[in-house]
Amino acid sequence: MKRIGNNIISLFVVIIVLFLILPLPPFLLDILLIINISLSILILLITMNTQDALEFSIFPSLLLVTTLFRLGLNVSSTRLILSNDGYAGSVIKSFGELITGGNIVIGILIFLIIVLVQFIVITKGAERVAEVAARFTLDAMPGKQMAIDADLSSGLINEQEAKARRHKIQKEADFFGAMDGATKIVKGDAIMTLIITVINFVAGLIIGMLSSMPTDQVLTVYSTATIGDGLVSQLPALLISTATGMIVTRSVSENSLNFDVIRQFKMQPRAIMVTSVVLLFLAVMPKTPTIPLLIVSAILFILGNRIHASMNREKLLQEAVVAEASSVEEQPSETDYFKDINNVYSLLTVEPIEMEFGYSLIPLVDEARGGRLISRVVIFRRQYAQDMGFVIPSVRLHDSSSLGTNQYVIKIRGEEVARGEILVDYYLALKPSNPISEIDGIETIEPSYGIPSRWILPENKEMAEIYGYTVIDPLSVMLTHLSETIKKHSYELLDRGETMRLVDHLKQNSPELIEEAVPAILSYANLEKILRNLLKEGIPIKDMSTIIATAAEAMTVTRDMDLVTENVRAALSRTITRRFCEHGQLRVVTLDAEFEKQVIASLNRNEQGVYLAMSTDLMQQIISQLGEHIKTFTELSQTPILLTSQVIRVYLGRIISQFYPNVFVLSFHEITSNIQIQAIGNITLKQQASEVKRVVGT
Repeated sequence: MKRIGNNIISLFVVIIVLFLILPLPPFLLDILLIINISLSILILLITMNTQDALEFSIFPSLLLVTTLFRLGLNVSSTRLILSNDGYAGSVIKSFGELITGGNIVIGILIFLIIVLVQFIVITKGAERVAEVAARFTLDAMPGKQMAIDADLSSGLINEQEAKARRHKIQKEADFFGAMDGATKIVKGDAIMTLIITVINFVAGLIIGMLSSMPTDQVLTVYSTATIGDGLVSQLPALLISTATGMIVTRSVSENSLNFDVIRQFKMQPRAIMVTSVVLLFLAVMPKTPTIPLLIVSAILFILGNRIHASMNREKLLQEAVVAEASSVEEQPSETDYFKDINNVYSLLTVEPIEMEFGYSLIPLVDEARGGRLISRVVIFRRQYAQDMGFVIPSVRLHDSSSLGTNQYVIKIRGEEVARGEILVDYYLALKPSNPISEIDGIETIEPSYGIPSRWILPENKEMAEIYGYTVIDPLSVMLTHLSETIKKHSYELLDRGETMRLVDHLKQNSPELIEEAVPAILSYANLEKILRNLLKEGIPIKDMSTIIATAAEAMTVTRDMDLVTENVRAALSRTITRRFCEHGQLRVVTLDAEFEKQVIASLNRNEQGVYLAMSTDLMQQIISQLGEHIKTFTELSQTPILLTSQVIRVYLGRIISQFYPNVFVLSFHEITSNIQIQAIGNITLKQQASEVKRVVGT
């Protein structure tokens, strides 16, 4: 018995299919028609009282079952009408007589009106709403997924809640996708009902005339049966179509339809009273139904007046609560506030990262207006922590009247380090090296990488992509500029407090290492210098145990933080190789032996440590030759890398960074042995001009 109960719906569908083959007695058909109407009313009421479309997620499948049920009953009723002299049970007969009322023409016209309302208005509208809802739901999925990731990374939700939200988003996409297809079933059902109605009427007339029945009796019997059959089919179809429109529009509501209608109408008492006045004005005009207009006008005026009085009472109550709260805790004036010298110190706070923007860019930032910059920054912070092992501080965002409406400024430690300008209603098209054709737009420079670009209108986006342009939305342009600026200045954001937090985090897994090394051998100040040196040159500090262990060992030999950092870099060879290597290959520019000898000979030592005193001619040679090789890296779309010996790497890197900040200087000790090094250029030592003159003179 339990097994039958678990499969009751499957059995029901099989029985429905049998309706298409087996004849039904009129009494059983009456019962099934009443069940069909009751089921339609029940479904409509359920859709009106759901707060979320997923509360009735079986609706697409249920829509198919009810449609099949209705068509099965249609076929059965048609068989009875045509084979039983127009009699298909008391339900169809009663509905037919109710509509015709003794006048067949009026009955036919009313039936056609009901069918057209169902087909043109309800079904077509529900189909369009379902189609739009499905498209919008699918388009919004990536944004919703990113918002969940942002909430998860910021700690607002846990992993279980994030998993539940992702599951709900997937179910929403599946539901509205299914609804988009299910509405086509409703449309087909309406068309099929019209066809069956025509078949009933025409075939009934033919059968009635062939059976020697009087013509007027044939018309009366078969038209009444046809209209009754069509009505008992169209009434449930109309209810189901209305329910379809209800269910796909529940995504914009948080409560049931009854609650929302009452609440939102109660919020507009003035509109209700204005409507009452309009009806009163119509009532006094000549040749208008005065009494009905006066009755409805009075009802609306009384209703609107009561709602208005109720809202005034609530408003006065809220004002009293606010006044009481403000009297308990009254805010001091600005002058009184800063009389306390301790409050003045609040003005001395410097934000680690700060971003100011003009008025036009507020919609990109303000979450209340749909801005997604904050959620994207949270995602970047999580990704950067995973890649580099450093958690960047919070970014303070605020508007500034001193900037242009389309401008923004990025500050590090209170000072401006980057500035940009974007057009919110445009797209940025990055110009390729050889575009197929030019695209119309406003010439500009991409702020992160300095690529020539154009601001183009949204309607030109697809054409720009066809021409080979890379098209970026304004939010991504601003976020990329912010993220690249943070990466460039991340070493400045690492302070003593963050260093101690990183050590405390490692202490949970390696307490013996921390107890032995920090701060007994390696002080927090020296560790901070090493971490800053690594971050400044784009080296991840995620492997803190290797960094601290290697640094502590090197500190027993030397106190030169540059040499200690070089030892740490050598220990991080796998990390550095992974960071810069592509497909087991590393393309680099090298120094020839003679050039390296000249650079080593330029090393000097003083009280502060070792420094590089390179001659102007030697510096000019390396800078000019390196500049030529950088063009090759740009064509290959790869990071420029200069490979040198470990002795001069750090000192040569500091000089090159002043001219080419995007060039990374690595040493052979930092590359693992399984990597294939491909030299795409070599910097050679050229004979100095003075020596050439001396040779020519002799």
